[in-house]
Amino acid sequence: MKYLLLSLISAMLLSISWPTYGIPFFIFFALVPLLLMEHDITHFSKIKNKSLTIFGLTYLCFFIWNIVTTGWLYGAKNPDGSHSMMAVVFPVLFNSFFYAAIFQLFHYYKKAQGTYFGLVFFVAIWMVFEKVHLSWEFTWPWLNLGNVFSEYPKMIQWYDTLGATGGSFWILLINVYVFYTIRIYEAGRKRKSLITNIAVLAAFIFIPMGISLLKYNNFEEKPIGQVNVLMLQPDLDPYNEKYSKDSLTILSELLTLAQENATGQVDYFIGPETSLPGYGSISERGFEQSLLLNQVKGFLSSHPKSIFATGISSHRFYSRDEKESNTAYQTSAGSFVDSYNSAVQIIPNQKVEVYHKGKLVPGVELFPYINVLKPLLGDSMIDLGGTTASLGMDPERKVFTNSFNQGKLAPIICYESIYGEFVTDYIKKGANFLAIMTNDSWWGETQGHEQLMSYAKLRAIETRREIARAANSGISAHIDARGEVVADTFYGDKTTLFAKVNLYEKVTFYTKAGDLLSRLSIFVLGFLVFYTLIKKYQNRKPPEPPKKIVIKR
Repeated sequence: MKYLLLSLISAMLLSISWPTYGIPFFIFFALVPLLLMEHDITHFSKIKNKSLTIFGLTYLCFFIWNIVTTGWLYGAKNPDGSHSMMAVVFPVLFNSFFYAAIFQLFHYYKKAQGTYFGLVFFVAIWMVFEKVHLSWEFTWPWLNLGNVFSEYPKMIQWYDTLGATGGSFWILLINVYVFYTIRIYEAGRKRKSLITNIAVLAAFIFIPMGISLLKYNNFEEKPIGQVNVLMLQPDLDPYNEKYSKDSLTILSELLTLAQENATGQVDYFIGPETSLPGYGSISERGFEQSLLLNQVKGFLSSHPKSIFATGISSHRFYSRDEKESNTAYQTSAGSFVDSYNSAVQIIPNQKVEVYHKGKLVPGVELFPYINVLKPLLGDSMIDLGGTTASLGMDPERKVFTNSFNQGKLAPIICYESIYGEFVTDYIKKGANFLAIMTNDSWWGETQGHEQLMSYAKLRAIETRREIARAANSGISAHIDARGEVVADTFYGDKTTLFAKVNLYEKVTFYTKAGDLLSRLSIFVLGFLVFYTLIKKYQNRKPPEPPKKIVIKR
């Protein structure tokens, strides 16, 4: 019961720390009960199968954490209107398993190499796992620890140097030091060392916060210019209207929304993810002949020097010789087609520019490791309506520029806004403001859309770029370069949001270095594993010499 209680305390502390409802300061102690539980079972318990007990208790902890913080995934619906169990079961079960597995590896390493090396291993392997979760095809970095302070931008202005992964390192280091402080006190009961360790711990917590407050209050970077942006929030129901309404009606309502709210000069009209065409998609080979896109150009003819950027569903046909990706599907005519979740920039008398979403949602837009798993699992994509096939993607980020103003727009599509180092690639391409085009209405009015909106603040701080966020059903928002929301909308409103967005050119250290601490952790983890193997080799027992056989005569 003692060990179960420690597991449940960790689960509770992790859960109540999470944005947008929680108090993030509990995160500094959230993993300590788990560490105490592991240490006590390993060294003092008489339980027979200690490793299995530790795995079971850690899995329980992480399962509760995942359910509480991402249980809103249950809000996703199947085409028949029922809730999608697959949308919540797979992420929760597998993500909980991954976290429990890395904790189990820490347990084995600590048991073999001792507490001090074990704690270093714990920080390193957790950081490496978070990096993997940002990179592989099962990617789900929603619960990366550095995300936890997204509602408190004043406390994390130093993310422009080390990013949200630096926040994860900070949190892990403090949890480990709290555990170390408790163990040292339990071993020696020395009050002086306890006071010293508490003072060091306080410095670890409050010095970065103090630096952050100074950076926040002294942020004086001067913009190179400003653009007027009108974000469009059509509130198009993603399950019914989107696939039943006529495409021309959907576009007409979007343009009416833009026209009725366009007062004065508007440099950018920005629509949400997959605003067009509703059901189906637009052929990229026919962009210039598209009735829908040409209607947008007609709308812009009455708004001189205005630009329309929005999300669309698109596709491209290839012949057998032109086939470019393993996501292309063969048609009955023998050609191949790639489908995309795209962003376009539309300007009269110019070719439509297109960017394809580069971070796809596993199970919904991407079949992870399709060549390996599809023969085993068959077609097991989650069907929320629309396309149920792996989408194509762009290997590099793109930036939309124009000759009318100084704006260089980063077309960030929905899920992409969770990825810090990924977003910096837009800045490296010259982007001076971020445009997030998103559809947050799949999960209803839950924590899902609020958390995704909150994480956008981290990207503003990391890159020091302002954000114009256009959501289908909320929350559309203007976020400044300090991560503060200047203005936003309500979920479910059919509305627009006007913003004067500042343009910045300065490149942050994080933009240049990316997830530096994660890469260092990979090196540290490799060193620890290599050191263990060398030590094991050196300590191996030499083979016993063969016994001499004496034959008596």
